[in-house]
Amino acid sequence: MRAPYRVVVITGASSGLGAALAAAYAGPGVAMGLIGRNPERLAASAAACRAAGAIVDSAEIDVVDGQALGAWLEAFDSAHPVELLIANAGTSAGPDPDSPGEALALTERQLATNLIGAINTMAPLVPRLCERGRGRIVAIASVAAFRGLPNSPGYCASKAGLRAYAEALRPRLMRYGVGVTVVCPGFFASPMTDRWQGPTPFLASGAKAARHIKRGIDRGLRRVHFPWPLVFGMRFCDIAPAWIGDAILRRFRFRIRPA
Repeated sequence: MRAPYRVVVITGASSGLGAALAAAYAGPGVAMGLIGRNPERLAASAAACRAAGAIVDSAEIDVVDGQALGAWLEAFDSAHPVELLIANAGTSAGPDPDSPGEALALTERQLATNLIGAINTMAPLVPRLCERGRGRIVAIASVAAFRGLPNSPGYCASKAGLRAYAEALRPRLMRYGVGVTVVCPGFFASPMTDRWQGPTPFLASGAKAARHIKRGIDRGLRRVHFPWPLVFGMRFCDIAPAWIGDAILRRFRFRIRPA
């Protein structure tokens, strides 16, 4: 299914890319389900979408809570059959600079939100979309899904898992008329990027990233990866001999401040 989408659900819609995508899809007659954890920012995002003419139902739910999220998604879908589902909620962390590895709790939190939380978002609506024979699911992964970065092992693992899950889902749902788009963006301005200490090559504004992603989704693309120089660099580090990729990425020094 391609645009226009009249019923849109977005997780992580309270700030960053999620809020920018919500604003991009809001319009007269569009029913939107916005999910986030921060009540004030979620309310602001919902208000902006209503001002654009959209009908908005918002919910303060952590995507890690699969039971609560699934119940809300099914209830929303019963009232407004979903046409576009964007699994966007995510978090990032990284090892302490003086530690050889990442704390287990940090890794578990990122896997729970970025991977399991995204699956909690997609899985409840897959049977409903397939039964109707239309709709599109979008998984917001990252260029970090292409190659592990030394200072964000948990984040890279979670995004690589999400990318693989969505890529596997796509051919299964294709026969039912449901599309799957995998998005792997590079750096863009967001609260998550604000905690990044280090180089941010080809940094885009949140609005520009949202426009690029929306354009790809609306065209029915199966993959939306950008910016290409960064995508190429990460792919090169993946397919090159391991010692070359390791040597390159060791020189790419950064740290992610705790949230």
